Amino acid sequence: MMKANHVSISAVAGWVPNDVLTNYDLSKIVDTSDEWITTRTGIKERRILKDPKLATSDMAVGAINKLLSKTGVDPNEIDLIICATVTPDMLFPSTACLIANKVGAKNAFGFDLSAACSGFLFALDCGSKYISSGIYNKVIVVGADKMSSIIDYSDRQTCVLFGDGAGAVLLEPSDQPGIQDSVLKIDGSGGDYLKMVAGGSLNPASIETIKNKQHYAYQDGKTVFKFAVTKMADVSEEIMKRNHLCGEDVDWLVPHQANLRIIDATAKRMQIDSSKVMINIQKYGNTTAATIPLCLADWENKLKNGDNLILASFGGGFTWGAMYLTWRK
Repeated sequence: MMKANHVSISAVAGWVPNDVLTNYDLSKIVDTSDEWITTRTGIKERRILKDPKLATSDMAVGAINKLLSKTGVDPNEIDLIICATVTPDMLFPSTACLIANKVGAKNAFGFDLSAACSGFLFALDCGSKYISSGIYNKVIVVGADKMSSIIDYSDRQTCVLFGDGAGAVLLEPSDQPGIQDSVLKIDGSGGDYLKMVAGGSLNPASIETIKNKQHYAYQDGKTVFKFAVTKMADVSEEIMKRNHLCGEDVDWLVPHQANLRIIDATAKRMQIDSSKVMINIQKYGNTTAATIPLCLADWENKLKNGDNLILASFGGGFTWGAMYLTWRK
């Protein structure tokens, strides 16, 4: 029988495009304003991958190459690449396949995981199991989304929210507990409120689906907000209770960056001071599967060995979850 290992995040890196789309820029495109967007979402700007020759895999490769450079890991040492995304380069081959080829991970197994904004959390939990089982030693989990490719920039309900980006972590066995527990949930009845109608086997691309703008993300904002506020806080509170943690025991909340009001509500429910909440929504908007690893990358210099982190997310599907991990350096 293989020995069960502790699993830790040994490195983290993020990558975002250079092009910035500000609230002021959007106010020239749709009927909105910087004040309206900021007060309702907390977003000031977002990054957009404008080069039509570049896709989700290229952003993921940017993050992974930074990760490999930081750690000195040879691409041939990578055992597994899990790519969390809802904007794959194409339906097949998987984006993970394309990433492995581009970074030179000749010995890696890999696959894509689709869980919208909870994708990175689901993939992180999945990747950790491959190491804790003793099968693999080096697993890369990358969250990457080119949301600009599925956003209708004439729809002010969605275009103000999303940006492009990627974040990656390296998972390895560790002597001390790292990833400790997770609570992950799905509810397909929520699919009607946050979805992309066309492009799959139910509604393949046609003249009609294009005319009807069904290849863009659709969101019923009020319903999604109501569910997100409740569910993200529910699982965050549940994982704390399950692990006998109080607000003072948690050093950092790392929330999905969809809306500042959702983040604030989750922190309040967990009785965590706002100074212990990682936020970068003002810079990037909602980068879907990339938000949590981008937060970790941006705040990495504030993390200390032994810090207790709660990661929390909510996404289309509906999908939601929380993870308890201890940071190891």
